[in-house]
Amino acid sequence: MEPSLADPSSKIQQALQAVRAVIFPVDGVLNGPRMNFDGNGGEIVSISNRDASAIRVALSQGLHIAVLSDRDAAGFRPLLESLGVTGIYLGSSSLLDAYDAFLRDSGLDDEACAYIGDDIADLSLLERAGFPATPIDGADYLRNRVGYISAYEGGKGCIREIVEMVLQQQGKWVYSDRETER
Repeated sequence: MEPSLADPSSKIQQALQAVRAVIFPVDGVLNGPRMNFDGNGGEIVSISNRDASAIRVALSQGLHIAVLSDRDAAGFRPLLESLGVTGIYLGSSSLLDAYDAFLRDSGLDDEACAYIGDDIADLSLLERAGFPATPIDGADYLRNRVGYISAYEGGKGCIREIVEMVLQQQGKWVYSDRETER
């Protein structure tokens, strides 16, 4: 997506219409910029309720959700599975390898994917995705390399915003304005 080559709003709307999957890494986007550990070295897992709700709605409306990590991040697996996510690619040799595995498994292509990345390691995926986005607290380096900068931080509603944008553009967002304010 090259937002500078056309009217940004029409380019964004066109890209959102094509989205069939929302993909993001654990670190920086799902859990925000922090990793928390307990006294035994185990990872403490948490995500935003808004993001969790959006993931459920996305899946119920037929969108694919894929979560990637180049580290094991095994604590996230039960949480993601409880939300209904089946596209879980943890402990891959690279985020790019995990992304390619998702594309093979889902039968989708780059244009059908919204990718939310927050750091330089996400750049190769952001360059390929049909709708590349970053949270507002994403690395400055990404700001001119994505089609959309979320108004929300990673781990604090960024996923919700992107899912909601996709589903609204496709006429699939099932909640009224009053319900989304809760």
